[in-house]
Amino acid sequence: MQINIKTNFKDIFDNFLKQKEFVDLLDKVDQLYSLNEVFPPKNLIFDCFNYFNIEDTKVVIIGQDPYHGINQANGLAFSVNDNVKLPKSLINIFKELKNDLGIIKTNGDLSSWAKQGVLLLNSTLTVNKNQAGSHQFLNWEKYTDEIIKIINRTKKHVVYILWGNWAINKKHFIDENNNLIICSSHPSPLSAYHSFFNSKPFSRTNNYLSKNNIAKIIW
Repeated sequence: MQINIKTNFKDIFDNFLKQKEFVDLLDKVDQLYSLNEVFPPKNLIFDCFNYFNIEDTKVVIIGQDPYHGINQANGLAFSVNDNVKLPKSLINIFKELKNDLGIIKTNGDLSSWAKQGVLLLNSTLTVNKNQAGSHQFLNWEKYTDEIIKIINRTKKHVVYILWGNWAINKKHFIDENNNLIICSSHPSPLSAYHSFFNSKPFSRTNNYLSKNNIAKIIW
């Protein structure tokens, strides 16, 4: 499998490719794409790393694994392509965006966020059709966790948005003294009312970035 990354995140993956375990993982992923319907499209598996260099990271939003419905996953956590019906989690994200900043967003393509330095990172980068969590056995997390650690070592004053216990478990990788960590329940309908709604992640992010003389995100 070729990894086509245009930014200096490529350097991280070049190092991963020196590890037999990672090469074996990619071989298994190739096999799964040949045997099953797998999302996102193979050429978009690593797309979240294509929008900015590591040192330009402003925000990291961590998802669990890609959407598993047809035409949903596009390589960016929580994002779907334009004209695709919004998944329920994304509907709730947009509800909170409206509640928080008064912004009404109806297009589920979040690439406009990515272009501003928002890393929309799924912990597991692939999934079988209609089978949530089906590729967690591949241990993608060993490598996505390492990316979080590298960003933490490389850049200060990053906002880490951790929705749900799966993401909150990454908290110990992050230096809380030099970054902002925003935690809440997951935006899925099963948990959004616990602590996601009214958590105001978007305004809190921009207030923190502004305080540190970093351009705000246009959400």
